[in-house]
Amino acid sequence: MNFLRRILHSRFLRIVVIVFIVLWILSLDYSGNKQPFTYGVSFSRFHSDELKLDWRETYLAILDDLKVRDFRFSAHWPLTEPEEGKFNFSELDFQIKEAEKRNASVILAVGRRLPGWPECHEPKWLKNDEKETRLLNYITEVVNRYKDSPAIKYWQVENEPYLTFFSRSTCGVLDEKLLEKEVTLVQQLDSRPVLVTDSGEFGTWYKAYNQGDVFGTSLYLYIWNHKFGPLRYPILPSFFRIKQNIIRLFNGPKETMVIELSAEPWLLQPIASTSLDVQLERMGPDKFNEMVIFSSKTNFDKFYLWGAEWWYWLKLNGHPELWDQARSLFSSSH
Repeated sequence: MNFLRRILHSRFLRIVVIVFIVLWILSLDYSGNKQPFTYGVSFSRFHSDELKLDWRETYLAILDDLKVRDFRFSAHWPLTEPEEGKFNFSELDFQIKEAEKRNASVILAVGRRLPGWPECHEPKWLKNDEKETRLLNYITEVVNRYKDSPAIKYWQVENEPYLTFFSRSTCGVLDEKLLEKEVTLVQQLDSRPVLVTDSGEFGTWYKAYNQGDVFGTSLYLYIWNHKFGPLRYPILPSFFRIKQNIIRLFNGPKETMVIELSAEPWLLQPIASTSLDVQLERMGPDKFNEMVIFSSKTNFDKFYLWGAEWWYWLKLNGHPELWDQARSLFSSSH
């Protein structure tokens, strides 16, 4: 009893109580943001090709059947400049023009590291000693091409550039000075805000938050680790509220969003090589619904879902459930 009494009156316990109170205060929602939420999707020809889809058909179905009106597109460098100095804008032109027709908004991502494995996407012709010059030239060409489009709302520069441990094998070490040059270049070329992103689960957020005009984060719950197998991160929505309140407390308010809300299975091999049973076990209608409900409690009010091409692939393969869920979600956000 004396031992227990000493613990109860110890400095350690007081510290634990203080930490708990501070975390509780930081976990509260101070945003005042209530429904309705804004939902969009990431879309790319790159991911459509991986699923062997007709990318135009897929994109138009997302536009006209799901009625999505907020998009993130990616100007993957190998597709945009397949030969040195020779640019291919046909795919992006189509996406942007169709978005304009429907008054949709677009985040256009540029850079070397863009959404989709293997994280960093470089054209085969690129030489190591010319990377910086060629990268900045490609970004300039893309921004100048689309800066007069009324659909463009933000420019995203790189994708989760500070999450280096996840991509070191393909991206190498982050050159922070080059990243700053990229952001500054886009800001000089156009007045629309620059979005810089960081990992929701592992990112510290502060560098990405300070680097751009707008901040975006990812939100994944279900992953598949090579060593431990399928996992669900042991986190609650308060985890994101605490991170957001801390970053705003020390760095000031700024527009923020979930730029990548996972609604596609995290697998150890390509989707086309994985059985449908495994795919739907890792991201079926129940988990899709969980992701939406979880995200709605995080303090954010704008979410771009990852997986629209896969929902369409499922629909074509006799499983329209997620496509139908998505249609209901997007109809409620208009």
